[in-house]
Amino acid sequence: MKSFEEKQKITADRLGITTSQMPHHIALIMDGNGRWAQRKGLPRYEGHRQGGKIVEKISLHCVDLGIESLTLYSFSIENWKRPKEEVNSLMYLYTQYLIEIRPTLMKNNVKLVHLGQLDGLPEEVKTELAKTIEITNDNTGMVLAMALNYGGRTEIADAAKKIAQEYKNGKLRLKDIDEQCVTRHLYNADLAEPDLLIRTANEMRISNFLLWQISYSEFYVTRTLWPDFKKASMEKAILAYAKRTRRFGDIKATAGPKR
Repeated sequence: MKSFEEKQKITADRLGITTSQMPHHIALIMDGNGRWAQRKGLPRYEGHRQGGKIVEKISLHCVDLGIESLTLYSFSIENWKRPKEEVNSLMYLYTQYLIEIRPTLMKNNVKLVHLGQLDGLPEEVKTELAKTIEITNDNTGMVLAMALNYGGRTEIADAAKKIAQEYKNGKLRLKDIDEQCVTRHLYNADLAEPDLLIRTANEMRISNFLLWQISYSEFYVTRTLWPDFKKASMEKAILAYAKRTRRFGDIKATAGPKR
C-alpha cells in the first residue's frame, strides 16, 4: 500500500502542481441534498441518500489522492430543528452507513473518528458509531472525521469546561491556559487544522463548523450541490487551493503550521 507521500507525489504530478501545494487536511460542508431532491421532484430523504453515496466516493478518492484527513460536516446541533420525519430518516441513514462502510474502511486502511456530542443521538447510531470507530482504530491511512451532532461553539464551550475542571482540580495553572491548551481539549486534538475548507451549494457562511480550527484555512465555495459533487470537483478545489499563497499573518509565504 502506497504511503501518503507517494500518493501525493502521483497526484501532484498528474495535476501539474508540487506536493507542497497539496492540502493535507480537507474539511467539507456538504450542502444541497434537499435542493437536489426538490429539483428532481423527489422527497428530501432521497437527496440525503444520494449524498451518502457521494460521501463514500469522495472519501475513497481522497484516499487515492493522498489526503491525510477528511472531515465531513454530517449533522449539526442546529439540524435537530428540522422536521422530525427528516431527522429520523437521517438517523436511519447514519446507522446503515456506519454498518455498511466498515469493509470499505478496512480495505482502504481508513480510520473513522467522531467530532461532536454523543448525548442526544439515538442509541442505534451511538452503538454503530462506537463499533466502527473501534474496528478501524488501528488503521494507519487517511483519517475520516465525522462531525455528527456537532457545533463549533459547543466544542469550544466543552473544551472550556474541561479546562475549568482541570484548573479546579489543580491539574492546570492559569499560565498553562493558552491556545495550545484549548486545542488539546477539543473533540479530537490529534487532527491537524484543515488546510482547505470546501462548501457546496454556493452558501457563503461557516454554519458553526470548526470555528477554532479554520482560523487560517483556505475557503473554496462551489455552486455544485453535494449529490452532484464528483472526483473532478474535488480536484478542481485542490487546484484552486494550489494557487493560494498562505502567509498565516506574515508578509511572506510560509509552509504553514508544523504538523
